[in-house]
Amino acid sequence: MSLRLGTRGSALALAQSGLVAAAVEQATGRKVELVEIVTPGDRSAAPVQQLGVGVFVSALRDALLAKDIDFAVHSYKDLPTAPAEGLVIAAIPPREDARDALVARDNLTLTELPTGARIGTGAVRRIAQINALRLGFELVPIRGNVDTRISKVTSGELDAVILARAGIVRLGRAAEITESLDPMLLLPAPAQGALAVECRAADLDLVAALAALDHPSTRAAVTAERALLAALEAGCSAPVAGLAEVTDDEEIYLRGGVFSPDGTDAIRLSATGTLTDAEGVGRRLAADLLADGANNVLGSAA
Repeated sequence: MSLRLGTRGSALALAQSGLVAAAVEQATGRKVELVEIVTPGDRSAAPVQQLGVGVFVSALRDALLAKDIDFAVHSYKDLPTAPAEGLVIAAIPPREDARDALVARDNLTLTELPTGARIGTGAVRRIAQINALRLGFELVPIRGNVDTRISKVTSGELDAVILARAGIVRLGRAAEITESLDPMLLLPAPAQGALAVECRAADLDLVAALAALDHPSTRAAVTAERALLAALEAGCSAPVAGLAEVTDDEEIYLRGGVFSPDGTDAIRLSATGTLTDAEGVGRRLAADLLADGANNVLGSAA
């Protein structure tokens, strides 16, 4: 019997789910059928920060709990940090490049764009960090799929857009990236570039089968980043950034930051630890950020 994989209907969601479906078929020998699920976030044009955490996730989780699908694929950065009762993240496949990417007119890089250039992005985190550079750009809030956002550049409506590099690459459009932005300049969202494969915790055979897709280093890095986010009690649309890297000697190096939307206030710190203490690394970094005034910065963002 085939497995039913729940996915949103966007081109990116289908591409991501297709990658996972192929890997599951290879690992289990079972056919995987994609089942499209429409989420509240897909029906709304409102900014993500107004829609709330988990807006792209809830319908998929409802379908899992109702046994309409067997497992689901999420962009991990969209998931609320609190665990969902009865469900488990059975696999976190190898992560795509976590950096943000610029798609600009005339193949320009960020620093080559002129003062007053109009840059589109839907993320407060990106807006805050670009504002902090004081380059005189106009930041334009946008929503929509990757094609819709990039088309605003090709049509001349915007001079550039900033998107997660992973999504552009998974859609086969990497050639359109004019600059992959250094995390020292623009720190990504926690879990950006990672996928979460979720199923019912009681489906033990499926949990075991999906575990073949799990990538331990990616899981450790994402665990540290999301522990940081959870300890700050911030949602996926808050101006919090975090990126963990696993070193050759199997240690975690986690960088994190909180920002005010206008870029005037920012706190950036880092922490290290072992792979087995990934969650602890994130919590310790959050504590350090809070000790330096992160609550005040996040309060101004709210």
